[in-house]
Amino acid sequence: MLKNRVLIFLVILSCLFLSGCRQNVNHLVKEKPNKPVDIQNNNNDSAKNGDNSQNEPEASTPEPTPDPSVEPKPSPKPALEPTYAHYDNTKYSWYFNRRSDHLPPTTGAKLNELAGKYNAIYLGDTSRKVVYLTFDEGYENGYTPKILDILKKNNVKAAFFITMPYLKNQYKLVERMTNEGHIVGNHTVSHPSLPEILDDQKLKNEIEELSKAYKEKTGKEMKYLRPPKGEFSERTLKMSSDLGYRNIFWSFAYADWDVTNQKGADYAHKMVMDNVHNGGVFLLHAVSKSNTEALDRIIRDLKAQGYSFETLDEIM
Repeated sequence: MLKNRVLIFLVILSCLFLSGCRQNVNHLVKEKPNKPVDIQNNNNDSAKNGDNSQNEPEASTPEPTPDPSVEPKPSPKPALEPTYAHYDNTKYSWYFNRRSDHLPPTTGAKLNELAGKYNAIYLGDTSRKVVYLTFDEGYENGYTPKILDILKKNNVKAAFFITMPYLKNQYKLVERMTNEGHIVGNHTVSHPSLPEILDDQKLKNEIEELSKAYKEKTGKEMKYLRPPKGEFSERTLKMSSDLGYRNIFWSFAYADWDVTNQKGADYAHKMVMDNVHNGGVFLLHAVSKSNTEALDRIIRDLKAQGYSFETLDEIM
């Protein structure tokens, strides 16, 4: 009886052992291995989610040592300055419309618009009895020394617009203008129609070369430009303005430049006195014998009427 019980106990123990082994095997078969971590993908996911953490820096590769036997390549040239080709180059000729009763003249709507846009001058202070004398000096006809004498005698300052030949051939007169407190302005190197110079660099040189030469001789800057023949365009106004010049037109002028058709001192005097107005910018040509002979009387009579003489520097 006891043997039977022992045998039964051994059978049951054997069954329990075999059952436990099968469960361990099944568990091992069903369990999947852990998936390996993809570092690159995790970093990408972090970036997508707005994670600002930085990856570990990669090992830097040392820069190669330059070979002294190899000539280095030149650096690329800087970009060229912008051109003015997109600015309107329609040529305009300055003009004014005289008015009665000594009122300031007017000009065309387009000319007035461009003058205002680029801060050009053709009138000064029209609220006061003040005038501004300017002389164009394309060449010397023998009258400038007398003009300077008259201005000095009457304590009047003026502006003289010169060309390159005038600077080279008449430097003593230019030096006297400067020393006696007059403005020396830019009338260009060779007196061309500025809108007809289509190359931007050539146009710039036509203006700047004279200013450079004047500064080399006097140490002073030219800051006013009178366009030759009164011809200009928006393009020339824009470029000269960018170069630092203020364009000077006029509100009074007459046909005084023809040295073969001088009408005398009385005619010149009458033209000025009949058309004087507040803020008048007077253009007179220094080659005119009539202007020179009338100048002293013009100044004295204008002062007698209550007019004063100021310079372009005083125009705002």
